[in-house]
Amino acid sequence: MTDNLFPPREDFREVHYLTEEKVYEILSICEGKKDYSPLIRVIGRIFSSTDGLVQSFRKDKEQHPNTKEQHPNTKEQHPNTKEQRKTHQAKDEDKDEDDKERTTAMEQESEASASMEGATGSTENRLGPVEVSVDIEAVRRVYNRLLSNEKMESAFLNALVYLTPNVELDLTYLDVYDTNPDYLNIFIIVMENSSLHSPEYLEMAMPLFCKCMSKLPLPALAKLTCLWSQYSVEHIRRMMETFQQLITYTVISNVSDSLVNDDEGVVAATKCLKLVFYANVLGGDFDTGHNEEEEEEPPSSELTLQELLGEERRNKNGPRVDPLEKELGIRTLDCRRPLIPFEEFVNEPLNDVLEMDKDFTFFKVDSESKFSFQSCPFILNACTKSLGLYYDNRISMYSERRITALYSLVQGQQLNPYLRLKVRRDHIIDDALVRLEMIAIENPADLRKQLFVEFEGEQGVDEGGVSKEFFQLVLEEMFNPDIGMFTYDEFTKLFWFNPPSLENEAQFTLIGIVLGLAIYNNCILDVHFPMVVYRKLMGKKGTYLDLTDSHPVQYQSLKELLDYEGDVEEDMMITFQISQTDLFGDPITYDLKENGDKIPVSVDNRKEFVSLYSDYILNKSVERQFKAFRRGFQMVTNESPLKCLFRPEEVELLICGSRNLDFHALEETTEYDGGYNKDCHIIKDFWETVHSFGEEDKRLFLQFTTGTDRAPVGGLGKLKMIIAKNGPDTDRLPTSHTCFNALLLPEYDTKEKLKERLLKAITYAKGFGML
Repeated sequence: MTDNLFPPREDFREVHYLTEEKVYEILSICEGKKDYSPLIRVIGRIFSSTDGLVQSFRKDKEQHPNTKEQHPNTKEQHPNTKEQRKTHQAKDEDKDEDDKERTTAMEQESEASASMEGATGSTENRLGPVEVSVDIEAVRRVYNRLLSNEKMESAFLNALVYLTPNVELDLTYLDVYDTNPDYLNIFIIVMENSSLHSPEYLEMAMPLFCKCMSKLPLPALAKLTCLWSQYSVEHIRRMMETFQQLITYTVISNVSDSLVNDDEGVVAATKCLKLVFYANVLGGDFDTGHNEEEEEEPPSSELTLQELLGEERRNKNGPRVDPLEKELGIRTLDCRRPLIPFEEFVNEPLNDVLEMDKDFTFFKVDSESKFSFQSCPFILNACTKSLGLYYDNRISMYSERRITALYSLVQGQQLNPYLRLKVRRDHIIDDALVRLEMIAIENPADLRKQLFVEFEGEQGVDEGGVSKEFFQLVLEEMFNPDIGMFTYDEFTKLFWFNPPSLENEAQFTLIGIVLGLAIYNNCILDVHFPMVVYRKLMGKKGTYLDLTDSHPVQYQSLKELLDYEGDVEEDMMITFQISQTDLFGDPITYDLKENGDKIPVSVDNRKEFVSLYSDYILNKSVERQFKAFRRGFQMVTNESPLKCLFRPEEVELLICGSRNLDFHALEETTEYDGGYNKDCHIIKDFWETVHSFGEEDKRLFLQFTTGTDRAPVGGLGKLKMIIAKNGPDTDRLPTSHTCFNALLLPEYDTKEKLKERLLKAITYAKGFGML
């Protein structure tokens, strides 16, 4: 039968599709004659034909009867199990001991969760194996055999150039995938070519091919994503790097002043990179359970002024959901740890040339006809995204001012276009609480107006500095351990909600509003929460793994319980009842399960105990406090794209800034006043002194000068610090206005005196080091 299908002619004109055996048969003939032109012609003809490629390398047993016998190691080459993927990942990346511990913890958590809530850990369990008709392993072996020959490589390249116009026509004008799902084989086969990242492909073939792939219908894109999610880390990384190199190559090669959003090659490659990104997410450690319940406001039947004027509120139902994400039924937030770190999907050259003001316009106004890179936030760094958020916040502030002006015209109300807070320093919490609570009840939209703070009895216009001082004072008071709202861990240097706190919910709502206002008004706060707080703000519940930084002592105890190899029930004598102490030091007990005191923890149920215990510590015991806290945060941020643009660790970066301090970048952007300039002798001495400081002293200096020991998003280069002359040589210490990031520096005679005075100022400054 094979002879009839493929008569042994040297021109092989009757070969209409390829199998692995046929390729090797032709290759053998070519090698015998030392003439590869027949195989080159066949490759060129089949790989440039949509029909020929769709029919090639099928799993069909009639076409491919001896695959298993010939290639017994197929499974090792194409790891479809979680264990095999982890093996490849271990080879692919050097992991330290902490990393291995985290992986073990994730597996334990995943198993515990699965027994409790049906959360799943691997791609296959969620989606099942993705069935395609192409024999992927056969394709890989053929490529490996042929690509070592330069003439063969040119044949594949030329064929792809000829193939793409036909594919684009098929996908643009014919519902080709709907009538033949095997059409997807073309993309599966082409993407297995390990030479796609070479300059020839990047310049000639890949932009056209990416354009074709981006035109696939949504179900096809989802199927391709699911298939790739079951590949090894090595293969996923190769595909990611191919698209990244195409984007970088195109951006760097672009000598015109045209917008990168208008470059079809970059846009198409970004859309293709999105498939690899979601495959990377799907293939990682995944948790679709443990979601916080969203509080939905009942729809109002009253017509608002905006609706009467034809101006519906922006993002009324929250931020948009990516269609592919919706089709896959996943969220990036559900991935605890992807196969490849999220940071590797960021393309810095693209971020450097992206005009965020225009991209923001496309994202908000013209998303149907113009591509916005904010629809693929994984490719943007936190600094670029924060700029997009800044534009969104400013537009929202302008919108609120406009609506307020219209209200004043229509209803005769007093014009109040800003969120004005007038507070007394001695009663800052009470005043802020009363004012913000009234606003939250009467008109929460006012929280999205631009903030202006005024301290009673003090002159001064709030241009950002007074608001910053207000935030600092509120946080300093509310995080005071004596108040009892939060507990402080001396080891981790982090705060956590105090379960038996007697403070009412309004206090926690105020903290949430303050965090939201800080993001909204572009202000960094000196707050120290564990990462689980930001995960919970974004909609996830805390789980066992989150205890690593929030409650390290409990985490270590639970880990020892999970790892214990003896008789848990006899040796540990733990039950499903736990005890804590209240504010007065009295013990209180809590049953993790009904009649928990009568249920001993054993080897069989210890994972369930760990899951329930973690749920109690991180969720149930602080449910009242955290709900109020999140409600306050969402009052300010629920209409912003925060949730769809940022991951939890990036939200922390927005609120608290970065711990990576580059003082050389700060030196480059610092401004001078009062007679100083960058060439002054004392300024040169000053920077030499600061650069010589250790890490701790640098943080103290930053805390003294700006009110926080962290850098803003984008690094210290984004911080506008001012050094002003504060008189001639003196024994006085340097002082600072933290609200303006201003350092007042006397003109000391010697470098030694400068260093001694500066160190004393930053070491002994009380509170925020403010005047």
